[in-house]
Amino acid sequence: MSLEKIFYKKKCRAWIILCLLVVFTVTGCRKPVNTESVSEAVAIPNKDNEEMTQTRPELEEARNIDMATMESSKSEESMTDSEERLAENMLKLFINDEEIQIIWEENESVEALKNLAEDKPIIIDMSMYGDFEQVGSIGQSIPRNDKQMTTSAGDIVLYSGNQLVVFYGSNSWAYTKLGHIDNKSEEELGRLLGSGNVTITVSVNE
Repeated sequence: MSLEKIFYKKKCRAWIILCLLVVFTVTGCRKPVNTESVSEAVAIPNKDNEEMTQTRPELEEARNIDMATMESSKSEESMTDSEERLAENMLKLFINDEEIQIIWEENESVEALKNLAEDKPIIIDMSMYGDFEQVGSIGQSIPRNDKQMTTSAGDIVLYSGNQLVVFYGSNSWAYTKLGHIDNKSEEELGRLLGSGNVTITVSVNE
């Protein structure tokens, strides 16, 4: 074997050894991966994310409650305003000086009576009639829709378009019903209306 071939082989071996040393050196410098730490990192949940996930539905629920409360408040305020406006335009009736609670009908006769009372209170001098009613003129005719009926104590009707009648007994005739006294028994009405003529005042709340 010639000297050149021997030198070439030694040179190749030296390069191989040098490459192996480089590989071992680089491999030895790398830190081994701690698989347990990686597993723990993957397994440990993010507490902040959990809290946010748990808090988000609670915030939505609180927001919905606030919205419902606001809508309820607005509805109550609207109802209160409507009730106040209704009370301002409510017909009031007094027998002598006593205010009487009336459940008024919803018809054009009551509306016409209210329109008359808005200008000034309607004062009616009543007279006993038939031992079951008091009747008096309202001063002018208003729309009527007479129907045959049998009245009962407390009924308030329009007769002939211009007469206000308040019953403390019963009668059958053609009337237009205006309302009914709500806070008096038949016995109380008998004492109030059956003991002599009374004065009725119809007015509108201001």
